[in-house]
Amino acid sequence: MPSSPLPGKVFLVGGGPGDPDLLTVKAVRLLAAADVVVYDNLVSPAVLAHAPPQAQRIYVGKKAGKHALPQEEINQLLVELAREGKQVVRLKGGDPYIFGRGGEEAETLVAAGIPFEAVPGVTAAAGAAAYTGIPLTHRDHAQSCFLVTGHLKDESCNLDWPTLARAGQTLVIYMGLTSLPEISRQLIAHGMAADTPAACVRRATLPDQQVITGTITDLPAQVLAAGLKPPALLIIGRVVSLHTVLHPVAGTLGQES
Repeated sequence: MPSSPLPGKVFLVGGGPGDPDLLTVKAVRLLAAADVVVYDNLVSPAVLAHAPPQAQRIYVGKKAGKHALPQEEINQLLVELAREGKQVVRLKGGDPYIFGRGGEEAETLVAAGIPFEAVPGVTAAAGAAAYTGIPLTHRDHAQSCFLVTGHLKDESCNLDWPTLARAGQTLVIYMGLTSLPEISRQLIAHGMAADTPAACVRRATLPDQQVITGTITDLPAQVLAAGLKPPALLIIGRVVSLHTVLHPVAGTLGQES
């Protein structure tokens, strides 16, 4: 009687913000040894190219309002592939545990008895900071930094506005582009100064990166006029004022709007 294949293993790998040079050594090594790569929309082709030609590639990407597979089906797919004895790289943009739903996938793997490992990656906030000259913390401007999502599981944008509107900190909002007008209104209504610097960074770290800067008051109109579409990141706080000073040092990658 033939024996069942030994269980495989799932690696929840952070693919970084897009620039393949920002991949970790461990991520590159695991990609090169993968039997299957299950990847998202935010994974750049240059990152995916580290997988061997014979590796099976399964796209499960999520765009605004469009999911190739519901999250529950992605969770089950990882279980099924591992049970076939395969080495599975679940490749995500940024870091798997920062708004990447890696925690949900890890819970499913644990419940199914599947060995897994989480491999951190450079999150979009860190990549955007480095490539735009906007440090997320600075002793003169921000003593703390909040990473929040502008798109909750129930499709709402119901955040802790009083806490987020306080001065002396940096606010980074993932998946907040479509909610930017509401974010602006709520922050100002809860006490944020109307002239607080703000930036929208689209496709951070990639050759077609775009940066729009303004204030929390006028940024929604600027983004609308520029026709920016996701993926984009919002950075709000006094640190944004350093962009004009530090961006030339950060590099020539990207364009101003």
